[in-house]
Amino acid sequence: METKKFAVIGHPIGHTMSPFIHTRLFELQGVKAEYTKLDIAPENLEYEFKNTLSRLDGFNITIPHKQAVIPFLDEIDAKAEMYGSVNTVSNKNGISKGYTTDPDGFLKALDAAGIMLNGRIVIIGCGGVARTMAYEVVLKKQPLLFAVRKEDLKIAEALCDEIRKTVAGCDVSFCLIDELSGDIDVLINATPIGMYPKIENQPVSDSVINRCANVFDAVYNPLETMLVKKARANGATAESGMAMLVWQAVVSHEHWDGSVYNKGDIAQLCIDSAKELEKNF
Repeated sequence: METKKFAVIGHPIGHTMSPFIHTRLFELQGVKAEYTKLDIAPENLEYEFKNTLSRLDGFNITIPHKQAVIPFLDEIDAKAEMYGSVNTVSNKNGISKGYTTDPDGFLKALDAAGIMLNGRIVIIGCGGVARTMAYEVVLKKQPLLFAVRKEDLKIAEALCDEIRKTVAGCDVSFCLIDELSGDIDVLINATPIGMYPKIENQPVSDSVINRCANVFDAVYNPLETMLVKKARANGATAESGMAMLVWQAVVSHEHWDGSVYNKGDIAQLCIDSAKELEKNF
């Protein structure tokens, strides 16, 4: 059996969970593959694409190449085109095709946790992660409220305007985090608040957490953030960002070789990935 070759590229690449997660995913499917990481400076991207990356069976992309790689690809799928970003490339029969797996990774993580994207949905933050999640919410024709810090009000306003222009008829608005009130069906933290080492921090007050039926925290280190811990203690369904990190990797494999995974194996991989992450901090 021929060994397939894959990699993750970025600059600086530093520590990344991609080799650990993807190697395990290949093992689960019995696929013989090597997965490495490549530090590629922006000025070398075109050269490396032609001489190295195009010869791989596929590769993942992190900062700062998610937009820069697009001109070198033969094709990109519709969702990657909508987001203007590619984080996965499949090389098949001499054709390179780009995808973005973050949106589907987000949806699959919610599905695996039993969280439905409906009702009153609030996203904390208005950065890149929030943007990805927001589009998935409004594409499901659900109303969305961004809750942000005072210094981010203009960014939130601009993001709401962008989303309204892109998705006709959507219901999207924003407010200050301190103004959040009422019951929330799904609360999503799209900020780094609560990330290691400041694990005692949380993006909203206890009173807000107590009014949430479901919580998703994009932070994946630690596996159980203070937000997730308190939500679960209050009886809410809650999931951490490690699930999204692993499920978006699963989506890469779906594009590469059509692999299908069961939720139990992925749940265990999330736990194992969190333990692996702890070794590096």
